[in-house]
Amino acid sequence: MSQPPEEFPPTSRRAYRAAHSRKRRGAHSSTSSPNKSVDQDLGHDEPAYAGEGYPHESYPHENHLEQGHLDQDHLDRGYGDPEFGSQGYPGFFDGSEGELSEHGLAVDTLDHPEHDYHQPPHRRSPIIRWGALVVAASVVLIGGYFALKVVSGLLPTFNVGGSDVEDYPGPGTGEVSIEVPEGAGGSQIAEILAENDVVASAAAFTAAAAVDPRSVSIQPGTYQMASQMSGDGALERILDPEFRDTKGVTIREGLWKAEVFEVLAEETGNDVADYEAVDPADLGLPESAGGDPEGYLFPDTYAFGPDDTPTEQLTQMVDLGKKMYAELGLEGDELGTAIIKGSLIQAEGAFSDDLPKIARVIENRLDKDQPLGFDSTIHFIFGERGRAGTTDAQRDSDSPYNTYLLAGLPPGPINSPGIDAIEAATNPADGPWLYFVTTNPSTGETKFAVTFEDHNKNVAEFQKWCRDNPDAC
Repeated sequence: MSQPPEEFPPTSRRAYRAAHSRKRRGAHSSTSSPNKSVDQDLGHDEPAYAGEGYPHESYPHENHLEQGHLDQDHLDRGYGDPEFGSQGYPGFFDGSEGELSEHGLAVDTLDHPEHDYHQPPHRRSPIIRWGALVVAASVVLIGGYFALKVVSGLLPTFNVGGSDVEDYPGPGTGEVSIEVPEGAGGSQIAEILAENDVVASAAAFTAAAAVDPRSVSIQPGTYQMASQMSGDGALERILDPEFRDTKGVTIREGLWKAEVFEVLAEETGNDVADYEAVDPADLGLPESAGGDPEGYLFPDTYAFGPDDTPTEQLTQMVDLGKKMYAELGLEGDELGTAIIKGSLIQAEGAFSDDLPKIARVIENRLDKDQPLGFDSTIHFIFGERGRAGTTDAQRDSDSPYNTYLLAGLPPGPINSPGIDAIEAATNPADGPWLYFVTTNPSTGETKFAVTFEDHNKNVAEFQKWCRDNPDAC
């Protein structure tokens, strides 16, 4: 066990305690055991401190606060008055000269000129601290407010409720016809409405549409709106079928270009000659079309605007077709071949289940360099509808579209195929068929054969149907 040095610096608490210990030993030598120190008289015997892990000295550890001793740092800071003692800091002084305090410290040992241990530490007033916090918070809030004002001046005012958006207050007046084009999104519709003064700003309609899940169901077409409507009112009207011109123009699959012109003229009030006069170069046709819209006027139902010209109508059909072809990954020569095959499949097939099988017959015959022998190509040459078969004279035509005389594909499509026929052309069914015939044109029933003998049996069924329906053959 180490021993304390003989002398301690004047500022050392050990010096004070050593002096105090000597004084006490002298004062109590007649009554105390020579083996006990003052600390032992107070119950601070060495084994207790050693057993608790403190240094093996005859003095308690300087940081042993639980036993009521002040460490040097606390003494230097003046933590010795009753106020600090009540807050858990060790020791306070009773003020009696030369007397021990209740914790065994002599007051006179603390009368050191360099320290005033009886002075409480300087403590900042709670009012001052809280006042500083309030001032700091005020600076942050005021600064944030002005920063927000600066930023808000750079952005459009916006409120979902519509009160801060530039908007008209009422239901509007009069009647304004607007056109929502195919594929238009919410922002494009909002711009169209704003450009036509249906709403005061695009944001007025966008704000209303953003909180209404029904807005995703807006369909392309012509709508009868009012002038200077609120954003909410415009949304409600455009969602109301009553205000949408639902009369669309339907172009079915498999129509020739000339037939498409006839349908459009009848439905829109234009003349067939107006469509025939359209310059194909203005339609944005794919390169594979070769400048001819035949086969590329995509079949669908269109809601043309009342002021759409024939060129604009045909352009919409071409654009929709290009979008569908792109979704199938078709372009260039591959697209051209798919449209030709698709037009043949569309013309020959009556049911969707038959289309991939017809596509396989085409592939098998092309592989064998056999003429396709399709009546549909003969009908296209002569522009004739309504007959199930063809005549010998027609099949002798020298047209490059005559698939009875010429092997391979015709030079171009013979109609505008739908998406199912185009998909069948790119994904034929597996099978060995080389022949097929529609045995019952009334029902569309079609039979497939691998051998010529089986095919002739199927042809006999078709011929019987023709005898039963002489006007259709």
